[in-house]
Amino acid sequence: MKLFIITGTCGAGKSTMKDELAARLDPNQYACVDSDETGLNWWDYAGTEREGQYGADTLTEAFRIARGRNLVFVTCMAPHDYITKAAVPVDLTATFSIALWARDEIIDQRLRARPKERGFTTDEAIRPHIEYNQWISRNHGKYQLFIDTENQAPDETAERIAAFISELTE
Repeated sequence: MKLFIITGTCGAGKSTMKDELAARLDPNQYACVDSDETGLNWWDYAGTEREGQYGADTLTEAFRIARGRNLVFVTCMAPHDYITKAAVPVDLTATFSIALWARDEIIDQRLRARPKERGFTTDEAIRPHIEYNQWISRNHGKYQLFIDTENQAPDETAERIAAFISELTE
């Protein structure tokens, strides 16, 4: 079993990629799971003594959902948080990190275009996402695949990721 962590800030295209990849990859071989689908909520952890456990718990639940299939895990969190904090199944043979990124201005536009109830209505609400986007940019060489989603259609991005995943699991 292999783990493919797709990360990026809010607005980078992660949920779109999860849906696109689920339509492209063989569901008997791959489980595409968004951290939002694990049933765990970050706000139940934030500010508590178990805040650092959120990443490990979501990954554990994603592996349970995958039931032994290769896991394509979509999350905002940095892969090193999962790698250093989470226990993984004994049959996991490799972990690969994929980053989705766009210029800060594009992330800002995408977030502001979301429905108001999503909470991206102020500079203060958006700033942490821009800062994380900048961290991803500075650390782009740490990812096995780094994709700028600004000028690439979602189906092109998904095809690129699917090819990368397929090549590594053949």
